[in-house]
Amino acid sequence: MSTPFIQRHRLWTAEQQEQADRVAARVEELGLRQVRISWGDQHGILRGKTLEAGHFLSVLRTGKDFQTATLIFDTTNNPAVPPFAADGFGDPRLTGLPDGVLVPDPGTFRVLPWLDKTGWILSDLHYRSGEVVPFDTRGVLQTQLDRLAGDGWDFVAGIELEFYLTKLDDPRLSFESCGYPPDPPTVSAVSHGFQYLTENRGDEIAGILDILRDNVVALGLPLATVEDEWGPGQTEFTFEPMSGLQAADAAILLRSAVKQLCRRNGYHATFMSRPAFPNAFSNGWHLHQSLSGPDVANAFAGSAEEALSDTGRHWMAGLLEHAKACSVLSTPTVNGYKRYRPDSFAPDRIAWAEENRGALVRVAGGRGDANTHLENRAGEPAANPYLYLASQIISGRDGLRNKLDPGPSADEPYRADAEPLPGSLQEAVELFAASSVLRAELGDPFVEYLATIKRHEVARFNAAVTDWEQREYFEVY
Repeated sequence: MSTPFIQRHRLWTAEQQEQADRVAARVEELGLRQVRISWGDQHGILRGKTLEAGHFLSVLRTGKDFQTATLIFDTTNNPAVPPFAADGFGDPRLTGLPDGVLVPDPGTFRVLPWLDKTGWILSDLHYRSGEVVPFDTRGVLQTQLDRLAGDGWDFVAGIELEFYLTKLDDPRLSFESCGYPPDPPTVSAVSHGFQYLTENRGDEIAGILDILRDNVVALGLPLATVEDEWGPGQTEFTFEPMSGLQAADAAILLRSAVKQLCRRNGYHATFMSRPAFPNAFSNGWHLHQSLSGPDVANAFAGSAEEALSDTGRHWMAGLLEHAKACSVLSTPTVNGYKRYRPDSFAPDRIAWAEENRGALVRVAGGRGDANTHLENRAGEPAANPYLYLASQIISGRDGLRNKLDPGPSADEPYRADAEPLPGSLQEAVELFAASSVLRAELGDPFVEYLATIKRHEVARFNAAVTDWEQREYFEVY
């Protein structure tokens, strides 16, 4: 008998081997019928297969075949390159789009509380040679976390994700509506909104919020708060601090869980940054962050005189220095750039401030506070969690390495004399592709890969005739 794929290529640690034994025992003990093996694609969207429980147990240590064709799609499954081109984004191993292997991470196994006897496990994408596919974004984050650990640090993240809850009126399931992209569903508001953090607005939608809360908690995710935001049905979930990979895994699972649970109960949830609702407030992803080490729980906390330590200041300077080049990682959609507006609770320029929510980077906490940390307010909730977190580590490590100085704080961030954030995804992609730091950390193949995917998305947007153009020019010319 041949050695199982995962053992042969030494893809699991000893701890993961033990976890796999426990997973197998749990599947049998609970009498599970099926297990979803999931993989976060380049957009942070879960893809995968549903395996009958017995088959899952048979492939747990060998991995599951999976099509690398999923790597070439933009957000609506439009191929960004000719499907069978020989170049394969510069990686000859992709030529012909061969099957890869999904290698499950047994530490991510969960039982889905909203499905009958169904397990769930997250995986990494490998070639049949055992090598990690270089475009696997979870692998990208793991590499950055390993490099950070080599410097003696662990990344700690606190997630705040905003999204809209709407009532699903018409899913638009006629064949004429099932293109790619399909026609968006017709929805209505679930509450009036515009009463920020009021108890009554949240209580109006307690039915669906209770379902979401109970299932998220049952998944084992460290939910901290459920908050009523500005817009009608706009909601924010916040989480207790987690380690880097755990935080990214939690974010990708949360988004999928929320969308599935809403659809099952007659609602539609969207993490789109700026939906086309009248008077809508934009959704954001505020990423809290700090570093911990063997001898320090929070390396960013300062003193009674200074809110931030030198480590915190250098890290923050790196975030500011590379904010423009990293925009495609924190804000990867055309729509996300419509969020950057003055006086909007979203940043529009590259500045930092203490306890000011108009700044790109907010110092959360104060002098003498052991919990003082940084909050990056640039991200959109549609961002790929692995790439968003990786962008922070790349930027922060460069700040530490070069002892960068963030400069003075901006007491009025929207009036500061500071560089603007990119005004469009098109601009962001070119800044990303031109960054020597990102190329050094991510590698030329990955930078070219993601730039190609995003340029294709931008080209489709530029080729579309918008409602604005129709109103602006159709009658007057």
